[in-house]
This record gives sequence, C-alpha cells and structure tokens, in this order.
Amino acid sequence: MRCLSGRADGFGQAANLQATKIAIIVGRWHSYIVDRLLQGALNTANECGIGDAQIDIVQAPGAYEIPLVAKALAQRGNYAALVTLGAVIKGDTPHFDFVAGECARGLATISIEFDVPIGFGVLTVNTVEQAIARAADGEANKGREAMLAALEVAHLLATLPKEPAQ
Repeated sequence: MRCLSGRADGFGQAANLQATKIAIIVGRWHSYIVDRLLQGALNTANECGIGDAQIDIVQAPGAYEIPLVAKALAQRGNYAALVTLGAVIKGDTPHFDFVAGECARGLATISIEFDVPIGFGVLTVNTVEQAIARAADGEANKGREAMLAALEVAHLLATLPKEPAQ
C-alpha cells in the first residue's frame, strides 16, 4: 500500500518545483484587498523556492472574467499551476451569487478539463471587513492558502505514477 501526497516535510519543501512556472490571475475589483492577497501568494511562493522569474501575474477586470483567462493559460500548457485571486463582496442584489458561483464553477471545470491545479483565492464574503480579515498578513491570508494548495497539488500530480494502477 502506498500513500501519495503532495505534502513534503518542511514548509519550504511544500513543492519541489524550482523549475516550475506558476501563473497568478488577479481580478482588479477591490484592488485594495486583492493586492494584499497577491502579496501573500507571492511571499508564499518565494518561501517555497519559487523565484519571481517563475511567476507570471495576469490581470483580469474582475472575478467573472478570471475563468476565461485561466482557461486561456491552461490551454497553453506552460504552467504547473494557476492561482486565482479576487474579491466578490455581497451587495443588495443577486449579482454576487452569479459572479461568485460562475467563477468557482468555471475554475473547477478548467482544472479538471486541463489537468492543471488551480488555487482558489477568490474571496466570497458578506462585508468589506470580512475581506480585509482574509487578506491580512500572515498564515490566514487566503492568497497564501491558495498558493500553498496549488503548489501541493502540482507536486502531487508530478509524483503520481505515469501508468494506471493494475
């Protein structure tokens, strides 16, 4: 029996991916929040041994547009993982439900269709205060968590056997 996991011992070894390219797709809405998510993701990538030259940052207008950009990048096959960052804050109309739901659904579909890990760091919150708390410096930063998840799955996929089990 084997247990396969993308996790390695030690934070800095979360993904032995020194030659890996990562794309971070950033929605520009609520940039004062999303910029903090981006910093959390970049700091985490650097701590895991991913250099700035291995990271492409691609801006999308907002969360609704992130899946199309992710699909275009996934189709190219140049990235071991994608990280998506944005903020959708609930208002008084159903707009929130459509944007948040379609963004999440679209990214899940792309990840499965193209076999590329996508770290989901698109905040879906009720208030600005909740968004700010999730973008704070430190371990609770959702940009950090999205990067860690993407790197862990990329590492796991790279270590899976190439042939189906018999």
